[in-house]
Amino acid sequence: MTPDDDDKVLPPSKVLIVDDNPQNLELLSAYIEDIPNITIIPAVNGMEALARVADHQPDLILLDIMMPKMSGFEVCRQLKADPKTRDIQVIMVTALNEVGDHERAVDCGTDEFLTKPVNRIELITRVKSLLRVRHLKQELSQTPDGTSDRPRDKRGLHAEDHP
Repeated sequence: MTPDDDDKVLPPSKVLIVDDNPQNLELLSAYIEDIPNITIIPAVNGMEALARVADHQPDLILLDIMMPKMSGFEVCRQLKADPKTRDIQVIMVTALNEVGDHERAVDCGTDEFLTKPVNRIELITRVKSLLRVRHLKQELSQTPDGTSDRPRDKRGLHAEDHP
């Protein structure tokens, strides 16, 4: 990745932020709201998060672990078990910092793990990176054989990318 990659504008993206603490929800939203082309969708618990996923199909979820009604672990497990939602990128954001908590997060399918208090630059960097991954995966899955349907030259490269 070159420094110029960070300046590239992401395609329109939806980010679901799930936290039962209103101050944390507001802080995470404030940290990422200046990323171009993102729409922030808030949720205050795991059950609401699953409903928001069904309604909005987010590209990325910032997910607290310790919440009422349903933990972030269970939300992530359900999302990753469903073929319609398994490719949504998930960053677990939590005050839990024991090795066992990280292992449990990985076991349920999280893509990243950030410990509170969250460093703003680290959060922005990971959000942008995982959104790029999400959009690249979507581009690759546009055709049934996993290849893009854009025209290719005789070398197999997309013609418009290599004049």
